[in-house]
Amino acid sequence: MNIAIDGPGGSGKSVLAKNIARKLGLIYVDTGALYRTVGLNACRREIAMEDKAGIVASLEGITVELRYENGEQHVYLCGEDVSGFIRTPEISMYASAVSSVPEVRAFLDSTQRSLVRRGGVVMDGRDIGTVIMPDADVKIFLFASPEHRAERRTEELLARGEKVTYEEVLSDINKRDRADRERETAPAVPADDAVMLDNSGFMPEDTFAAAIHIINEKTGSDYDDVL
Repeated sequence: MNIAIDGPGGSGKSVLAKNIARKLGLIYVDTGALYRTVGLNACRREIAMEDKAGIVASLEGITVELRYENGEQHVYLCGEDVSGFIRTPEISMYASAVSSVPEVRAFLDSTQRSLVRRGGVVMDGRDIGTVIMPDADVKIFLFASPEHRAERRTEELLARGEKVTYEEVLSDINKRDRADRERETAPAVPADDAVMLDNSGFMPEDTFAAAIHIINEKTGSDYDDVL
């Protein structure tokens, strides 16, 4: 079974996907980490977010790889584990910028599709159900209000020691939402057959329970024992 989870930043896609993968014995793939890594590479090279030619040039000779170590996903840039450097607000904006570049999507699509071909994956991102995994058995579009997402992301970043404010995070989320939604290449919109799941005000366990109900409905399964 392949499950696609799409939605805007801060909606809890990664937490949900990890929980589903762990409880159902599937492989979790965080595609956003791949784009964040390309964004980190561009940032480190001091390439402006709007410099598409520079972003394309920055792909020359780099490698981006997902590895699973002790049950956790790590992302490597040219052999360096950069998992701890890709979750800042600045890199979130870079990820949105590079994901609008067709050459970047082509560069990473082969990595994502090779993982899909293995089967038994839960993949989250912005265009999984529409582009990467259009034949997924279950497609969920997870969303919440910008305000709820900003609250969650602010708490997460503060817990990591980042110096951010709620107002800054909310502004970044609104900017990224607009950029993701309006980009010409693979815009972040729900697949026609995706189930919409609004988790505003939900705790992670509430989102998980709602998703399991959707999976049961879509596949005729009975996974209530994992709740």
